[in-house]
Amino acid sequence: MAGSVRTRRGSSAGRRKRGETTKLHPKRSRGRPTNGGETLRDRILDAAEELFAEHGFDGVTVRQVTRKANVDVALAHYYFGTKRGLFDAVFLRRAAVINDARLKSIDDYQISAGAGGATIEGFMHAFLDPVMERWAKGGAGWKNYLAIVAQVNNTRKWGGETMARYFDPVIHRLIDALRGIMPGARDDDLFWAYHFLSGALTLAFAETGRIDRLSSGVCRSNDYDAVRARLAPFAAAGFRHICMTHRSH
Repeated sequence: MAGSVRTRRGSSAGRRKRGETTKLHPKRSRGRPTNGGETLRDRILDAAEELFAEHGFDGVTVRQVTRKANVDVALAHYYFGTKRGLFDAVFLRRAAVINDARLKSIDDYQISAGAGGATIEGFMHAFLDPVMERWAKGGAGWKNYLAIVAQVNNTRKWGGETMARYFDPVIHRLIDALRGIMPGARDDDLFWAYHFLSGALTLAFAETGRIDRLSSGVCRSNDYDAVRARLAPFAAAGFRHICMTHRSH
Protein backbone atom coordinates (compact mmCIF):
# COMPACT_ATOMS: atom_id res chain seq x y z
CA MET A 1 0.00 0.00 0.00
CA ALA A 2 2.76 2.44 0.91
CA GLY A 3 4.47 1.69 -2.38
CA SER A 4 1.21 2.40 -4.18
CA VAL A 5 0.84 5.77 -2.48
CA ARG A 6 4.38 6.72 -3.40
CA THR A 7 3.71 5.78 -7.00
CA ARG A 8 0.61 7.95 -7.18
CA ARG A 9 2.43 10.89 -5.63
CA GLY A 10 5.30 10.46 -8.03
CA SER A 11 2.89 10.39 -10.97
CA SER A 12 1.14 13.55 -9.81
CA ALA A 13 4.44 15.37 -9.37
CA GLY A 14 5.52 14.14 -12.77
CA ARG A 15 2.35 15.51 -14.34
CA ARG A 16 2.86 18.89 -12.71
CA LYS A 17 6.46 18.98 -13.82
CA ARG A 18 5.55 18.11 -17.38
CA GLY A 19 2.85 20.79 -17.45
CA GLU A 20 5.24 23.42 -16.15
CA THR A 21 7.95 22.68 -18.66
CA THR A 22 5.73 22.41 -21.74
CA LYS A 23 3.36 25.33 -21.22
CA LEU A 24 4.34 29.01 -21.45
CA HIS A 25 2.41 30.98 -18.83
CA PRO A 26 3.33 34.65 -19.32
CA LYS A 27 0.46 35.89 -17.17
CA ARG A 28 2.15 34.29 -14.20
CA SER A 29 5.44 35.93 -15.20
CA ARG A 30 3.96 39.41 -15.49
CA GLY A 31 4.29 40.20 -11.81
CA ARG A 32 7.40 38.16 -11.13
CA PRO A 33 10.36 40.43 -10.41
CA THR A 34 13.71 39.87 -12.04
CA ASN A 35 16.93 40.12 -10.04
CA GLY A 36 16.83 43.91 -10.33
CA GLY A 37 13.33 44.14 -8.91
CA GLU A 38 11.62 44.96 -12.21
CA THR A 39 9.02 42.81 -13.94
CA LEU A 40 9.60 41.10 -17.26
CA ARG A 41 7.08 43.47 -18.84
CA ASP A 42 9.03 46.46 -17.54
CA ARG A 43 12.25 44.97 -18.87
CA ILE A 44 10.74 44.73 -22.35
CA LEU A 45 9.45 48.31 -22.15
CA ASP A 46 12.84 49.62 -20.99
CA ALA A 47 14.64 47.86 -23.84
CA ALA A 48 12.10 49.08 -26.39
CA GLU A 49 12.29 52.63 -25.08
CA GLU A 50 16.06 52.71 -25.51
CA LEU A 51 15.97 51.23 -29.01
CA PHE A 52 13.09 53.40 -30.25
CA ALA A 53 14.87 56.50 -28.93
CA GLU A 54 18.01 55.61 -30.85
CA HIS A 55 16.60 54.19 -34.09
CA GLY A 56 12.98 55.35 -34.34
CA PHE A 57 9.88 53.22 -34.79
CA ASP A 58 10.73 51.93 -38.25
CA GLY A 59 14.32 51.10 -37.35
CA VAL A 60 13.49 48.60 -34.60
CA THR A 61 12.05 45.08 -34.65
CA VAL A 62 10.31 43.24 -31.83
CA ARG A 63 12.99 40.56 -32.00
CA GLN A 64 15.70 43.18 -31.42
CA VAL A 65 13.80 44.42 -28.38
CA THR A 66 13.40 40.96 -26.86
CA ARG A 67 17.02 40.12 -27.56
CA LYS A 68 18.07 43.26 -25.68
CA ALA A 69 15.64 42.47 -22.85
CA ASN A 70 16.81 38.84 -22.81
CA VAL A 71 13.29 37.40 -23.00
CA ASP A 72 11.51 35.17 -25.49
CA VAL A 73 9.86 37.00 -28.41
CA ALA A 74 6.59 35.21 -27.59
CA LEU A 75 6.41 37.11 -24.32
CA ALA A 76 6.48 40.48 -26.10
CA HIS A 77 3.74 39.35 -28.47
CA TYR A 78 1.68 38.16 -25.50
CA TYR A 79 1.91 41.45 -23.63
CA PHE A 80 1.76 43.91 -26.53
CA GLY A 81 0.48 42.06 -29.61
CA THR A 82 2.27 43.99 -32.36
CA LYS A 83 5.23 46.31 -32.63
CA ARG A 84 2.82 49.25 -32.69
CA GLY A 85 1.20 47.90 -29.54
CA LEU A 86 4.63 47.78 -27.90
CA PHE A 87 5.41 51.31 -29.04
CA ASP A 88 2.09 52.61 -27.71
CA ALA A 89 2.76 50.94 -24.35
CA VAL A 90 6.17 52.64 -24.20
CA PHE A 91 4.56 55.97 -25.03
CA LEU A 92 1.71 55.61 -22.52
CA ARG A 93 3.82 54.50 -19.57
CA ARG A 94 5.50 57.86 -18.98
CA ALA A 95 2.84 60.02 -20.64
CA ALA A 96 0.51 59.20 -17.76
CA VAL A 97 3.14 60.36 -15.26
CA ILE A 98 3.76 63.62 -17.13
CA ASN A 99 0.05 64.34 -17.54
CA ASP A 100 -0.72 63.86 -13.86
CA ALA A 101 2.24 66.04 -12.84
CA ARG A 102 1.32 68.80 -15.27
CA LEU A 103 -2.34 68.89 -14.28
CA LYS A 104 -1.41 69.12 -10.61
CA SER A 105 1.17 71.81 -11.35
CA ILE A 106 -1.31 73.95 -13.31
CA ASP A 107 -4.02 73.52 -10.68
CA ASP A 108 -1.64 74.32 -7.83
CA TYR A 109 -0.37 77.44 -9.57
CA GLN A 110 -3.87 78.66 -10.35
CA ILE A 111 -4.87 78.28 -6.69
CA SER A 112 -1.75 79.84 -5.20
CA ALA A 113 -0.80 82.50 -7.76
CA GLY A 114 -0.95 85.22 -5.11
CA ALA A 115 -2.48 88.67 -4.86
CA GLY A 116 -1.20 89.74 -8.26
CA GLY A 117 -3.00 86.87 -9.93
CA ALA A 118 -1.80 84.28 -12.40
CA THR A 119 0.51 85.27 -15.25
CA ILE A 120 1.35 83.79 -18.62
CA GLU A 121 4.90 83.13 -17.40
CA GLY A 122 3.53 81.35 -14.35
CA PHE A 123 1.39 79.03 -16.45
CA MET A 124 4.32 78.36 -18.79
CA HIS A 125 6.44 77.27 -15.84
CA ALA A 126 3.59 75.19 -14.41
CA PHE A 127 3.26 73.37 -17.73
CA LEU A 128 6.95 73.01 -18.56
CA ASP A 129 8.68 72.46 -15.22
CA PRO A 130 7.35 68.93 -14.49
CA VAL A 131 8.73 67.60 -17.77
CA MET A 132 11.89 69.71 -17.65
CA GLU A 133 12.68 68.28 -14.22
CA ARG A 134 12.42 64.74 -15.53
CA TRP A 135 14.44 65.55 -18.63
CA ALA A 136 17.24 67.02 -16.49
CA LYS A 137 17.25 64.62 -13.54
CA GLY A 138 15.18 61.58 -14.45
CA GLY A 139 18.03 59.49 -15.81
CA ALA A 140 18.47 57.62 -19.08
CA GLY A 141 14.90 56.31 -19.16
CA TRP A 142 13.36 59.76 -19.20
CA LYS A 143 15.90 61.08 -21.70
CA ASN A 144 15.08 58.17 -24.01
CA TYR A 145 11.37 58.70 -23.59
CA LEU A 146 11.49 62.41 -24.34
CA ALA A 147 13.65 61.74 -27.40
CA ILE A 148 10.81 59.49 -28.59
CA VAL A 149 8.30 62.27 -27.94
CA ALA A 150 10.45 64.55 -30.10
CA GLN A 151 10.41 61.98 -32.90
CA VAL A 152 6.65 61.45 -32.70
CA ASN A 153 5.90 65.18 -32.69
CA ASN A 154 7.72 65.40 -36.02
CA THR A 155 6.37 62.23 -37.64
CA ARG A 156 4.11 63.13 -40.51
CA LYS A 157 2.17 59.90 -40.99
CA TRP A 158 0.84 59.18 -37.48
CA GLY A 159 2.65 61.51 -35.12
CA GLY A 160 -0.19 63.99 -34.75
CA GLU A 161 -2.68 61.28 -33.88
CA THR A 162 -0.36 59.75 -31.29
CA MET A 163 0.40 63.08 -29.61
CA ALA A 164 -3.29 63.95 -29.56
CA ARG A 165 -4.28 60.65 -28.02
CA TYR A 166 -1.93 61.00 -25.06
CA PHE A 167 -1.41 64.72 -24.46
CA ASP A 168 -4.39 66.74 -25.73
CA PRO A 169 -6.40 66.87 -22.46
CA VAL A 170 -3.51 68.52 -20.60
CA ILE A 171 -2.85 70.94 -23.46
CA HIS A 172 -6.51 71.96 -23.48
CA ARG A 173 -6.26 72.52 -19.74
CA LEU A 174 -3.36 74.92 -20.35
CA ILE A 175 -5.20 76.73 -23.14
CA ASP A 176 -8.28 77.13 -20.93
CA ALA A 177 -6.13 78.58 -18.15
CA LEU A 178 -4.55 81.07 -20.56
CA ARG A 179 -7.96 82.12 -21.90
CA GLY A 180 -8.88 83.06 -18.36
CA ILE A 181 -6.08 85.63 -18.07
CA MET A 182 -6.13 86.89 -21.67
CA PRO A 183 -9.68 88.11 -22.28
CA GLY A 184 -10.47 88.36 -25.96
CA ALA A 185 -7.62 86.08 -27.07
CA ARG A 186 -8.65 84.28 -30.24
CA ASP A 187 -8.56 80.50 -30.34
CA ASP A 188 -6.51 80.40 -33.52
CA ASP A 189 -3.81 82.56 -31.92
CA LEU A 190 -3.77 80.45 -28.75
CA PHE A 191 -3.35 77.22 -30.66
CA TRP A 192 -0.72 78.61 -33.04
CA ALA A 193 1.25 79.90 -30.08
CA TYR A 194 1.07 76.48 -28.43
CA HIS A 195 2.13 74.84 -31.71
CA PHE A 196 5.31 76.93 -31.75
CA LEU A 197 5.96 76.16 -28.08
CA SER A 198 5.56 72.45 -28.75
CA GLY A 199 8.09 72.60 -31.58
CA ALA A 200 10.66 74.42 -29.47
CA LEU A 201 10.19 72.04 -26.56
CA THR A 202 10.54 68.83 -28.55
CA LEU A 203 13.52 70.17 -30.48
CA ALA A 204 15.21 70.67 -27.12
CA PHE A 205 14.34 67.09 -26.13
CA ALA A 206 15.94 65.76 -29.30
CA GLU A 207 19.38 67.02 -28.23
CA THR A 208 20.60 66.99 -31.82
CA GLY A 209 23.70 69.06 -31.14
CA ARG A 210 22.59 71.59 -33.75
CA ILE A 211 22.88 74.58 -31.41
CA ASP A 212 26.33 73.41 -30.30
CA ARG A 213 27.63 73.69 -33.86
CA LEU A 214 25.66 76.79 -34.73
CA SER A 215 27.01 78.67 -31.70
CA SER A 216 30.55 77.23 -32.00
CA GLY A 217 30.17 75.71 -28.56
CA VAL A 218 28.75 78.75 -26.77
CA CYS A 219 25.50 76.80 -26.25
CA ARG A 220 25.01 73.09 -25.61
CA SER A 221 21.89 71.15 -26.50
CA ASN A 222 22.11 69.20 -23.22
CA ASP A 223 22.33 72.34 -21.07
CA TYR A 224 19.08 71.73 -19.22
CA ASP A 225 19.40 74.78 -16.98
CA ALA A 226 19.86 77.08 -19.96
CA VAL A 227 16.78 75.69 -21.71
CA ARG A 228 14.71 75.79 -18.54
CA ALA A 229 15.64 79.40 -17.79
CA ARG A 230 14.79 80.63 -21.27
CA LEU A 231 11.93 78.60 -22.71
CA ALA A 232 9.11 79.69 -20.37
CA PRO A 233 9.73 83.45 -20.76
CA PHE A 234 10.32 83.00 -24.50
CA ALA A 235 7.00 81.19 -24.88
CA ALA A 236 5.17 83.64 -22.63
CA ALA A 237 6.37 86.57 -24.73
CA GLY A 238 5.15 84.81 -27.86
CA PHE A 239 1.73 84.07 -26.40
CA ARG A 240 1.41 87.64 -25.14
CA HIS A 241 2.37 89.26 -28.42
CA ILE A 242 0.29 87.04 -30.69
CA CYS A 243 -2.78 86.68 -28.52
CA MET A 244 -3.00 90.19 -27.12
CA THR A 245 -2.19 92.00 -30.38
CA HIS A 246 -4.90 90.23 -32.36
CA ARG A 247 -7.50 89.79 -29.65
CA SER A 248 -11.15 90.21 -30.52
CA HIS A 249 -13.25 92.90 -28.90
